[in-house]
Amino acid sequence: MSALASTSAPAATFVYVSNAEDGEIGAYAMQPDGMLKALARTPAAKVVMPMAVSPNRRLLYAASRSKPYTVHVYAIDPGTGALKALSSAPLAESFPYISLDRNGRFLFGASYGAHLVSVNAIGGDGRVLPEPQQVIPVGRNAHSILVDATNRFVYVPNLGTDQIFQFVFDEKSGRLASNTPAVAQMKQGTGPRHFVFSPDNRFVYLLSELVATVTTLSLDPKTGLLAESSSASALPPDSKLQPGAPRGAVGAPGGPPPRNTDNDIWAADLHLTPNGKFLYASERTTSMLAAFRVDAASGKLGYLSSTPTERQPRGFAIDPGGKFLVASGEKSETISVYAIDPASGALRLLQKVPAGKGANWVEIVAFD
Repeated sequence: MSALASTSAPAATFVYVSNAEDGEIGAYAMQPDGMLKALARTPAAKVVMPMAVSPNRRLLYAASRSKPYTVHVYAIDPGTGALKALSSAPLAESFPYISLDRNGRFLFGASYGAHLVSVNAIGGDGRVLPEPQQVIPVGRNAHSILVDATNRFVYVPNLGTDQIFQFVFDEKSGRLASNTPAVAQMKQGTGPRHFVFSPDNRFVYLLSELVATVTTLSLDPKTGLLAESSSASALPPDSKLQPGAPRGAVGAPGGPPPRNTDNDIWAADLHLTPNGKFLYASERTTSMLAAFRVDAASGKLGYLSSTPTERQPRGFAIDPGGKFLVASGEKSETISVYAIDPASGALRLLQKVPAGKGANWVEIVAFD
């Protein structure tokens, strides 16, 4: 074998976007310069929304929010990025957010409409077991659920009660138990939604949907308890938006009559660069991405700028190399790729590529 033939293939990076209205997952190959090449679309089910990737990067989990509520499991081909349907399993409720524990043995779900979280075991083949081993009532409008880097503590922001539920997680049994105290209370009317951990696991950054603030909370490594330390607005200083109010769940019947929300703050998602230097948050009413600089020592955020993006940007992701950001828009027919300036954190639009209808969640997987 020649030396040339024995060199390893270049790293491959793939982007997956759930298209809720089409009921499909779109796949793209990311080139080294960040440009995307469309691959096949894979059927899932109507209102397919949240997704999660297994720790070994070999499996993609996608939850559909139409009845029957289901999680779809796909094998990821590390060479081509192709998705192969492996299995599906029922879920306890409609989940706007799913995640896995750090070992890929348990699937967590948070339900906005049913005000609960659930835990399902995952078999050695990646299949989700059909019966949840736990279904736990929490505060109103649970919106996300993640385990920390140590795989010991799980957090659940509840938009309707302005709380973060704090759990202790047993990674062997997969069971959640309430921490003491069970709840971290946030400011009234803020609407805690999505959150991320700092790379060193010392801080949690929490985005509040109704006021578009990102709150820094310190994470006690011994107890797993959160304590608020600072907060920064994701809105430009000249923003004319007003605080929002909780909205109904997807597909939920009845409820109060609709009110005019044209000027409501409606923040959605946030992500950190892998080096922890920059944080980005999306706001759906203005279709903007806000950028922050992160102080690694204190966790404090400094607002940098806002960049226009796809219409109604519910979800976006940053590639594992920290060079590119891919944003989707629920009311847009394209997704956008941005280059992240490593010194300033500024976003530079590289490309817009066609997407399916209702694009709302982005996952990026890289193989060495």
